[in-house]
Amino acid sequence: MNEDILRGLGLEEIILKSKNRLRAHEELTHVIENCRRCWLHKRRTRVVVWDGSPFAPIMAVGEAPGRDEDLRGKPFVGRAGQLLTKIIEEAGLNRLKDFYITNILKCRPPNNRDPLPDEIKACSPYLEIQIKLVSPKAFLCLGRYSSFYILGRSDNPTMKELRGKVHPTRYGIPAVCTYHPAAALRNSRLKDLILQDILLLKGLVFGEGGGET
Repeated sequence: MNEDILRGLGLEEIILKSKNRLRAHEELTHVIENCRRCWLHKRRTRVVVWDGSPFAPIMAVGEAPGRDEDLRGKPFVGRAGQLLTKIIEEAGLNRLKDFYITNILKCRPPNNRDPLPDEIKACSPYLEIQIKLVSPKAFLCLGRYSSFYILGRSDNPTMKELRGKVHPTRYGIPAVCTYHPAAALRNSRLKDLILQDILLLKGLVFGEGGGET
């Protein structure tokens, strides 16, 4: 990442203090609360930075906060998030212990639309810092936009092409891609596919017996 960007955002100090992950996340949240890098800050109620454990082996990356997340300041707490939690539990994993959950964007786009390229560019330095701070064993990419970003893909593959397999990433950390749980609210058949992908991730991270409960 460009060091000038880190310096300009006040993020260098956060990296230096990364041994204290909770303190580093408090400082990162403070920086994001004062962010004006794109116009979305004008509409937000609260910034939405992370949930779960900063010591978790899995980093789940979504796309952007929705209405409930904007109101509560935590990712994946609305209907889609509740479904995600249910699927995680069906896989024998624990959302609060096994996952660190975030989004590419930290502010809600209007009408829950997809993130725009300039918004992703403006907000991605924060995600890069989160990856450095958490240093997960694997990524769970929720939806196309997070999959494209984490995998560094620009060829616009479909989720059908991406899911069900383990991908290498530029971070040296493997990734499993799956449908965003909001899509499963519209098409219930996708729920089983998300579960299959999380079970694949579980085996990758924990082995056959896997996971904390």
